Amino acid sequence: MRRVIVIASVLPLAGMGLAGCSSFSLDSLKPTPPTVQVVLESVPSGAEARTSNGQTCKTPCSVNVPAGEAGFSVTFTMNKFQPATVPVQVIYTPGDLTTTTSTTIDPNPVFAELRPVGPPPKPVRAKPKKPKPPKSAAAPAGSPFPNPPAAR
Repeated sequence: MRRVIVIASVLPLAGMGLAGCSSFSLDSLKPTPPTVQVVLESVPSGAEARTSNGQTCKTPCSVNVPAGEAGFSVTFTMNKFQPATVPVQVIYTPGDLTTTTSTTIDPNPVFAELRPVGPPPKPVRAKPKKPKPPKSAAAPAGSPFPNPPAAR
């Protein structure tokens, strides 16, 4: 009888132990990808730079992006200036036994020259058409009919 009780009391503990193993994942052991610093500059300085992955800052500034990211874009905006978007490539080269891992950002620094918004275009006014003068109702020379009377 004691053997049955011991086995029955051990089974719930073994079940809880296995349940804990099912939530264990090897993803937690993977190292986080290294980040690379990208410098953002603009003329004029003070523009808001927003990366396509959501990071923002005021130029001149820098942001950190994951080294394994394929590429992204940076949009520079500032009041009274046209926005500018610059595509950025992240080139990740994994290392092997003879070389080290490298990440290249092209371009770095990311630079944008903002152009001022011009004055609003002037509205184009249509020129009024001048009415064509009516053709003379005068009788042709040598006509047997006299000129018609003028309209009143």
